[in-house]
Amino acid sequence: MHNPSPNYERLLATLRRSQADRVPLLELIVDPEVKSAYMGRPLKGVADDLEFWLRAGYDCATVYPETPPVWFNQKKAETADPHTASGTRTWASEGKGLIQDWPDLEKHPLFSIDKVDFSYFDQARRLLPSGMGLVGAWGDVFTYTWEAMGFEEFSFALFEREEFVCHLFQSLGKLSIQIVERLLSYEVVKAIWFSDDLAHKTGLMVSPDVFRKYLFPWLKQMGDMCRKANRPFLFHSDGVLWEVIDDLIACGVTALQPIEPLAMDIREVRRRYGSKLCLVGNVDVDLLCRGTEDEIRCEVRRLLKEVAPGGGYCLGSGNTIANYVPVEHYRFMIDEALELGKYPIQV
Repeated sequence: MHNPSPNYERLLATLRRSQADRVPLLELIVDPEVKSAYMGRPLKGVADDLEFWLRAGYDCATVYPETPPVWFNQKKAETADPHTASGTRTWASEGKGLIQDWPDLEKHPLFSIDKVDFSYFDQARRLLPSGMGLVGAWGDVFTYTWEAMGFEEFSFALFEREEFVCHLFQSLGKLSIQIVERLLSYEVVKAIWFSDDLAHKTGLMVSPDVFRKYLFPWLKQMGDMCRKANRPFLFHSDGVLWEVIDDLIACGVTALQPIEPLAMDIREVRRRYGSKLCLVGNVDVDLLCRGTEDEIRCEVRRLLKEVAPGGGYCLGSGNTIANYVPVEHYRFMIDEALELGKYPIQV
């Protein structure tokens, strides 16, 4: 492990497209199994979790508040990676989900803000190591809507039951606004990160008009809240986003992650939007899983050389650090970034 030197101002400067002393590391999610493997012991509680983010070299820990399950039937599959503790992954229904019409909502109502657990944030105010902050995370207004119905049923409902679809979006949107408002009330929360997968590797999941009608008005409210609170507003979505990047910027998004490498060329994104967006991520998760040490380190050096100069870039994965990412491969990525990411970049 390296000597930690957290400085949330480093991250904030970068998220505002300036050049700090080095390229920050930033991840939306590092799965608990990887955190425990990295630390060499089980993590118990907020103090242990913060110690992981500190020891791994991050300036801020990314934290979601704890909530009850949201409206969809999780299916599970075993993973083959012996490095993980649980060995399972989950995914949502693509066909027909739990919520199809009004009676289903009566049986399975969405939880309210009073059921959201913000205790991590309360404890972090006294436990945060010097120089560290938090990034408050929430998301999935679009994703939870289609997962509730199943993607096929959701697609039909956009035309056949528009009032019902609109109600689901509104319910999740209003809850998201309340959660973001609460997150912004914490001084230790230095930025807001909203996640909602809009696309796959070849295009958007639905027409951009669907997002403009049902999702982006909620993002705009969050962006306005972050602007008034002087906090950066990060957005996560996989896939190719060219059709909606201008919409995201208009909503107040100031940083985009993960720039999935098989979907968009991060150099082209930087050329077209580097004056408006900080870019985050882009280290391919498949490479992190199956690549050699030299291949992983070489990719980190490429990003530092081609994307980082001038600032406005945080290094991280091209999605998240899932529990099937070998912990040693994860170490290769962050160690290379911490060793060679100092400005001026010399790789």
